[in-house]
This record gives sequence, structure tokens and C-alpha cells, in this order.
Amino acid sequence: MNQQFFAVSELSKRFGGLEAVRAVSFGVQPHEIVGLIGPNGAGKTTVVKLIMGLLRPNGGRVVFRGMDITGVPTWQRVVQGITGTFQNSRPMRQLPLIANVMVGLYNPRVSRQGEWVKTVQARALDALEFVGLSDLALSPAGELSQGDLKRLEIARAIATNPDLLVLDEPFAGLSQAETRLLATSVHRLRKGGRFGRLHSEGCAMIIVEHKLSELMRIADRILVMHFGELLADGPPQQVVNDPRVVEVYTGQTAGQPVQEEPE
Repeated sequence: MNQQFFAVSELSKRFGGLEAVRAVSFGVQPHEIVGLIGPNGAGKTTVVKLIMGLLRPNGGRVVFRGMDITGVPTWQRVVQGITGTFQNSRPMRQLPLIANVMVGLYNPRVSRQGEWVKTVQARALDALEFVGLSDLALSPAGELSQGDLKRLEIARAIATNPDLLVLDEPFAGLSQAETRLLATSVHRLRKGGRFGRLHSEGCAMIIVEHKLSELMRIADRILVMHFGELLADGPPQQVVNDPRVVEVYTGQTAGQPVQEEPE
């Protein structure tokens, strides 16, 4: 039996009397991009926080490379290879962008890769270049637009060379052109390679997003949540044509195209 790369099993989370996530189970394979969608309040962000260790589940397990990491703190998950970004960016606003990225590079995971220690600043700059922010490397993070803050968060995440990258609404606040460019870069990152001095073996991704056109273009599978439960799981085209998804997620009748949620 092959060891699972990543999986959540019967994951549940309650906030008082509200059951935000109820018995959610799914797996992710190496280098797979999995989209996570659903109406507002469906439980998507709660699932992300459970995966990242920012919340403790009331039930279920989180397993990474065959190890139960349900009780493992966030910083240790980063060391093990799970990194994420979140809807609300919280950079160190008075520090320049490059310093914001460099801070994340001083951890045991990175120090095991010897050449990284010698070129932390260069690798941080490459991560910024990857997301199109290298020209602003010396600018304070507090001066960035909301869209650029999203890109900074992604640079901070990919600089740690993760095996599983969890992105919560990475395209929010970006123009159509910026969204397409970043989506293409994210898809390229999945395959791995050398991007300047930033070398990646490639990574799996879980992406929560409302801009469905770009997500459908790059995702291998789509998960749909509704009222804290997993409603559908399958290839993008299959999920888009699922009558339950069309009715519950979009409020349209079956046969009509799925529309993007307004931000």
C-alpha cells in the first residue's frame, strides 16, 4: 500500500453551537493542484486553517507523508514542508519587501539545504521576481496595494520551497492581467525547476478561490463545500456540470454555466 502524501480524514470543527466543518475527507497527491470552492460561509477558510494548524479540529485527522500532524503547531508544519497564505495579509509593514521574505528563510527546513544559507537575500529577491515584485524589493510593505500584498504573501511562501502550498484567495485584488500572469506562474511552480536561484522540486497545492475561470484552468481537481460539508470532488469540467453544484453553489438551474462569485 502506497503512503499517502497528504490527507484530511473526517475533519470537523465547531465554534460554540456552529459546526463550521463537518466530517470532511479528501487527499492530495504530489504535484497535484486541488481547487477548493463554495459559497461564502461554506467552511473553506476554516479547512485551510485546520490544515495549517491555526485551528485545532474537534474531530478527525490531518496526515502528511504518512504522519499524523493533527496536533503539530504551524511553525513545525512549515519546517515539514506545508506553507500557506491567507485572505488577510499581515506583513511587517515597516520592513522592505525583501526583508519580509528573508525572515521566513531562517528556519531549519531551509538551513538543511546548504546553498540557501549562503544566498538568503538572493533567493528572497528571486521569490519576489517570481511574483513580479522585484522592482519594489526595497519598498516598505506598508506601501503596497492589496493585490501586491497578496503577491508578497505568495513570495514569502514559495521561498521556503514547500512540498504542499495552501493558497487562500491568491487572486483577490488582482487585475485580470495580473491574475492570469500569477496563475500561470503558480502552475509553473507546481512542476518545479530553477527560477533564478530559487530551485523547487515542485509542489502540490490547495487553492481556495472565487475567480473560477483561472482556477478551473490550472486545477487538476475541484472540491466543492456547502454548509461545512464536502459536496463534490472531481475534475473541473465534471464538477462544473454537476447539477448539485450548479444549483447550490451558483443558484442557477442545471445546464447553465457556473459564474464566478463577486469578491
